Amino acid sequence: MPRSVNSVAKRARRKKVLKQAKGYFGRRKNVWTVAKNAVDKAMQYSYRDRRNKKRTFRALWIMRINAGARLHGMSYSRFMGKLKANNIELNRKVLADLAMNNPEAFEAIVNKVK
Repeated sequence: MPRSVNSVAKRARRKKVLKQAKGYFGRRKNVWTVAKNAVDKAMQYSYRDRRNKKRTFRALWIMRINAGARLHGMSYSRFMGKLKANNIELNRKVLADLAMNNPEAFEAIVNKVK
């Protein structure tokens, strides 16, 4: 009995990976073995960095809240502690947005918790 090879599925798999490698430089975009490795690595980076993005945005929000709170003579940790004590449930994303784009509203929140 002759050997059976599923070339259709093989070609489809390769086309899928080469399509994902579109835009890469040099042989990474059109040579199967190089493109496969490049796409695998890119997928690892994208998985990792979807999680890292959450960390970096949280850090950015904390910096912005800290800067806004210090303009009104209060540190970040004291400000957040007093927010919790006064049962004001605004998350860091919203607080950072207020500190940057609406300083009057942020000042009202600071005055409320003082």
